[in-house]
Amino acid sequence: MRLARKGLRKTSPNPMVGALIVRNGEIIGQGYHHRYGENHAEINAIQDARGEISGATLYVTLEPCCHYEKKTPPCVDALVKGNIAKAVIGTVDPNPQVNGKGIEILRQRGIETKVGVLVEECCRLNEVYFKYIQTGLPFVTLKFAQTLDGRIASATGNSHWISSESSRRLAHSLRSLHDGILVGVGTVLTDDPQLTVRLVKGRNPIRIVPDSRLRIPLSSRVLEDQDVAPTIIAATSRADGEKLFSLKGMGIEVLTVDEDEKGEVDLKDLLKRLGKRGISSILVEGGARIITSLLHQGLVDKVVIVIAPKIMGKGIEAVGELGIRDVGRALKLSFVRAYRRGEDLVIEARVKADAYP
Repeated sequence: MRLARKGLRKTSPNPMVGALIVRNGEIIGQGYHHRYGENHAEINAIQDARGEISGATLYVTLEPCCHYEKKTPPCVDALVKGNIAKAVIGTVDPNPQVNGKGIEILRQRGIETKVGVLVEECCRLNEVYFKYIQTGLPFVTLKFAQTLDGRIASATGNSHWISSESSRRLAHSLRSLHDGILVGVGTVLTDDPQLTVRLVKGRNPIRIVPDSRLRIPLSSRVLEDQDVAPTIIAATSRADGEKLFSLKGMGIEVLTVDEDEKGEVDLKDLLKRLGKRGISSILVEGGARIITSLLHQGLVDKVVIVIAPKIMGKGIEAVGELGIRDVGRALKLSFVRAYRRGEDLVIEARVKADAYP
């Protein structure tokens, strides 16, 4: 699993995978999936091996593939050809093209195969991939900074800066881990964010702005630097035609999606369309309206909440009306970890599978 994590930020929409080849208790080869479109972990481990792998044991975090993927041939073929004696596999690959087929091939070829070792940890390692491959929807993480009394901005809308500089670096690190970053047009109008990775090293995510009627100013910073950080504006059929023409002339992609019951961008339809493009993970940075809508529709998988040691009093709440009238029906979270970041407290939690009614 430590090997697999070396592929972080580089393998999407493929999973992170690590592999070891062991003979007589000694590691003779190791590998991981370096980058999407390149060799899988098992192939890299075979190529790294000292001597023949015949009779050795393969340890791998995810079921070896049994299908061709662009330039990468099936890993099971290489393992069978190498005549390994045993395969120890963390968990089954839910990809319909694999999903137990690779395991069955190994067993049919006489390779002793054990499946289900550290299953929870292996699944969590690739929680983004598992969600995406099973539903076609991106894994959605909400990230927001708030005061101790739950305000993400003052009553006038000012939010610079609630969190510490260290927490802002964390935010940029989170951006680099996701395929896309999403904010509502209200956040663009109020804060004019750039939504790029600047405070840490890493790739820029695709910038996504739901804007049903194209209220976004053409001078907005999210419309700049399209060569290094492309932007998608999600609008509805009611969008301003003249603004649509101007945006397309600037090289901005405007995606027309369904409307919800309020005439706004249907967020689930948007997520489906983004998933079809291979965008497997999205970081949502606000504002409160988008955060509330995603939670209300059951579209959130994880939250990262930065709590600053400040009390605002009256201001803008992080989460608005969810229609919950009974405490027993409150959305349930499962804490992953809590830690300090500068002066702030950071809480990471997953939304429980049964959280939504």
